[in-house]
Amino acid sequence: MDDRGGGSFVAVRRVSPQGVDRSNTCQTTSAEAVAGSTAWLSCVCAQGTEDDSRPSFDLTPEQEDCLMRLQNRLDIAYDSSVPEHQESLLALWKAAFPEEELHGLISEQWKEMGWQGKDPSTDFRGGGFISLENLLYFARNFPKSFQDLLRKQEGDRSMWEYPFAVAGVNITFMLIQMLDLEAVKPRTLVGATFLKFLSDNESAFNLLYCIAFALMDHLWLAMHASYMDFNAVMKLTRHQLEKELLEENITRLEELPSCSHLLGNS
Repeated sequence: MDDRGGGSFVAVRRVSPQGVDRSNTCQTTSAEAVAGSTAWLSCVCAQGTEDDSRPSFDLTPEQEDCLMRLQNRLDIAYDSSVPEHQESLLALWKAAFPEEELHGLISEQWKEMGWQGKDPSTDFRGGGFISLENLLYFARNFPKSFQDLLRKQEGDRSMWEYPFAVAGVNITFMLIQMLDLEAVKPRTLVGATFLKFLSDNESAFNLLYCIAFALMDHLWLAMHASYMDFNAVMKLTRHQLEKELLEENITRLEELPSCSHLLGNS
């Protein structure tokens, strides 16, 4: 597994009342990187520490296969020299800004999406290639919600907002920790419950990611949060997802109460 604990993941987006100013992509954009620490990852996901004494849950052969396939995806680090990875990154740009030509895989334009610098590959260390897959799935399957969150079009926004793309990497990382996906067998009831959804829907992780992103933004607005509150919002997002996943009457991820934040904007 690639090192998900390194790198700087603190960045914020300054939002004007008109939204993202994209009139000149070669100048400083409305997505401004702010120097910081690894807090955006380490604090968000520090709730679950490794403890080998935790019980494990038995899986059906089908659930074992689904978990193994997902774990194989988790093991893929983003590699800018791999054509498939380049194509996925370009596809993400086209989905986000269909009317704007990208001038290169390394470009100041990427800051408009909420990456910390001109080369998004440096931010993928926290989530690997699957974090790009998650963003692309979100853009393709829930385009209105994706665009609303990308452009911060809903609600009374803070002057200093969370950076969309880097927040997305954090959400991938948070879900991996919350669901205990790196373990051979799930050691939490939440993780075991998720595998039931995964065995019924191969895209369950992608879908839960989209729900988590929409929920995070909903809580962000409800808390009138600014970038210093990001870790608190992420912890509350995790807590709410864990609570909903364990509700007895939930048989599909689409039935999670928080899914309404996603579907309501799609």
